[in-house]
Amino acid sequence: MNHKMMNEQETISIADKTKIPLKRVLGLPTGILLVAGIMIGSGVFKKIAPMSAALMSEPYILAAWIIAGIITMFGAFTLAGLATTTTESGGIYEYLRLSVGNFFSFLYGFTVFTIIGSGSIAALAFIFSQSLNTLVHIPDPLQGLQGISVDNFIYPFASSGVKIVAVMAICLLTCVNYRGTKNGGVLNNIVTSAKILGIMLMIVLGLFYSNPSAADTSNAGSSIQFSNTALFSALFGAMLSAFWAYDGWATISSVTGEIKDPKRNVPLAIIAGVGIAMALYVLLNYAFMQVLPVSDLAAIGENNIAAAVVAGTLMGKTGTVVIAVLIMISTFGALNACIIVYPRIYYRMAQENFFFKKAANVHPVFRTPYVSLIFSMIWSSILVVSGTFDLLTNLVIFAGFFFYGLLAWALIRMKRKGQIKSKVIGYPVIPFIVVLFSLALIVNTVIVQPQQSLAGLLLVLSGVPFYYGFKVKK
Repeated sequence: MNHKMMNEQETISIADKTKIPLKRVLGLPTGILLVAGIMIGSGVFKKIAPMSAALMSEPYILAAWIIAGIITMFGAFTLAGLATTTTESGGIYEYLRLSVGNFFSFLYGFTVFTIIGSGSIAALAFIFSQSLNTLVHIPDPLQGLQGISVDNFIYPFASSGVKIVAVMAICLLTCVNYRGTKNGGVLNNIVTSAKILGIMLMIVLGLFYSNPSAADTSNAGSSIQFSNTALFSALFGAMLSAFWAYDGWATISSVTGEIKDPKRNVPLAIIAGVGIAMALYVLLNYAFMQVLPVSDLAAIGENNIAAAVVAGTLMGKTGTVVIAVLIMISTFGALNACIIVYPRIYYRMAQENFFFKKAANVHPVFRTPYVSLIFSMIWSSILVVSGTFDLLTNLVIFAGFFFYGLLAWALIRMKRKGQIKSKVIGYPVIPFIVVLFSLALIVNTVIVQPQQSLAGLLLVLSGVPFYYGFKVKK
């Protein structure tokens, strides 16, 4: 068998590698767990603190999670409708290319490569390494150089031990996925199942924990009065935190070319995966507020993880260790899932001659887009060393909703032209709501965070000269 595989590899020239098809090896259960695996990372364990500080009310906090979950599900319905238009990989990039052309699809793909996708991989790897560091101390071999900086902005040698382990995790998982998508899918199923069970355990412990002071303070917090404008702004601010935790639901569509019966299974995987994550998020945050008062949750600093504080209250030092392990498993699983899906976008861009051509190469034996995987690994590792990934991803959160709104508008447009003949859940009301909500969130973010919004917009638009460069070359 190995001799046959070697002969097959030898007979395929480098030029032919762009013509090799990807293998459809991922079934519906793996697709569902892939969506849930990407979504359930670190956000759900941390975001209750800033949301509590913004709203100081249990009902409002739960409302923010539920509304964000509903909007995410509406987005899932929209994407499910678009998923019936193609069996190619690329996801949102491919849907934008088919509906509104190469310009906006390239801007999306470029932003994913430079910031959103690679930044997410870097951030997840760093948080995984930090969690490991709380359990087993990671030496800092370059501690003496940590003061060296680039323009007092980038400190490449700070936390060098944690960064080295983060880069090693990215390289390890890239190797696993390099050798076959099925391998990465099996690993994702195991890790995602483990973290779902861990979250369910925390939910049960929290719901049965008796702390009258938490309930009293939560109820008292609900009496805080907001003006309509202040409540609108506070809710949207809190929902930005929730959307960070929900982020990743759309990325399953990027591996459409490797999913069995994609026109059926991609929509089902998106809807089911979002449903699982939404239920877990709402229940877990409700459990948090049964253990600690909202005022205590609001007082948790940025350097502490809210879930660790809650687990410490529930189980003492054992709880802190348990939550560290759970976060480590969650971020490792989300990291693996991101490494599976994001390189497929660059692979599809290269097929359309809007990315470096070699990124379209498929391994003749493993049938994976191995060059795209390597590009992703290198740039994500550079972002880990730079330490700027959190800043970059925060700057472009609102940009994601620009593309989600554009997708919903594209769905309406394609449906009206008869290009989508299948039934779309909630059409035309749900995609119209997604368009309006995206506009409202973008406007509110620009008003509340004008400098960050402008910087994020400039980062997205930095792809324009690259677009015309690839277009001229094409």
